[in-house]
Amino acid sequence: MIWIAIRMLTGDRTKFYGLLFGIAFSTLLITQQLTIFVNLIERGASGVYNVAEAEVWVMDPVSRTTDIAYAMPTTALDRVRGVPGVEWAVPHLRANAAVRTDTGDLEQVAIIGVDDATLIGLPKGMVEGSRAVLSRPDSVIIDDVGTTRMFPDQPTPVGEVLELNDQRAVIRGMADSIPSFTSTVVLYTRYSQALRYVPGTRNRLSFVLAGAADGVAAAELARRIEAQTGLRARTRDEFAGDGVDFIIENTGIPFNFGITVVLGFIVGVAIVGLTFSLFIRDNIRQFGALKAIGVTNGKIVRMVAAQAGMVGAVGYALGLLGTVAFIWVFGSDPTFKGFYIPWQIPLMSLVAVALILAITGFFALRNVLRTEPAAVFR
Repeated sequence: MIWIAIRMLTGDRTKFYGLLFGIAFSTLLITQQLTIFVNLIERGASGVYNVAEAEVWVMDPVSRTTDIAYAMPTTALDRVRGVPGVEWAVPHLRANAAVRTDTGDLEQVAIIGVDDATLIGLPKGMVEGSRAVLSRPDSVIIDDVGTTRMFPDQPTPVGEVLELNDQRAVIRGMADSIPSFTSTVVLYTRYSQALRYVPGTRNRLSFVLAGAADGVAAAELARRIEAQTGLRARTRDEFAGDGVDFIIENTGIPFNFGITVVLGFIVGVAIVGLTFSLFIRDNIRQFGALKAIGVTNGKIVRMVAAQAGMVGAVGYALGLLGTVAFIWVFGSDPTFKGFYIPWQIPLMSLVAVALILAITGFFALRNVLRTEPAAVFR
């Protein structure tokens, strides 16, 4: 009987392809939008993920994310170093500045000052040059995504001279970093050099990055720092989560992407429901004939379920392949750098497809189950 159901489904190719299109389109829209949403909000934690060495971030109590921080006095560094369990602690500066290129264009950039001695705060990977170039005077390292924005027509930015707040800066390397949520151009330099580039204020220490001694957990060290210094201390994962939560709570991104996902579900229900209903209506005599020869309602339900399962499986697979193709095609674009599909998203799409088929199948089955076997002979 299942084979008969499949032959009935594929016999009308127009409706069969319409069902596949409805499921595939819904799967593609839901999966793609959820993938973009997750990757975008995760960029709220890019400033934390780019500093792999820091186990604990210490900041002023009012600071919330790497981009929203209130500067501390330099004495905060010594206070953190005096906490038991701190293996090392280094300064970290993050500020915004306006850059004038040699062509006279202005660009808003983020200045990140890393520790002079250890270079903690600089991304591990380098696209061009080495981390050691920061030891040279007036040296900065630009992030690779920022390069495509500031120098879109040049093969390499190395050697370019910038004017940073009336100070000379020479790009001597390109870092492989995770882009920020706003895709702002990022310039890395030594902490002492960054103090020259950032407009002078009384306090300019944005964060203190700390590492835990052997046998001390990062969460325990953060608790000790807070208790002894009165500053806010967060572990790496906690502070990354703060950046993601800030985007969710203070932007309209979740609402906008949520609307798109819901529309994808509604469109799937509309297309599949209408096409499935037409398919059942056109084959109502065949179902009546089956009931006339003794096929029970239970077997009819299993036949329709097999038809829905086949359409769902093929359409779902096509939708997932479309999402993978989208990520692969646009993966070279700096806007989509590092995008991936979390394993939870295909499962969510699968649940959505199952709901679409369950809803449309239920309404389509009602006509079949109400059909009298004698109707086929009228």
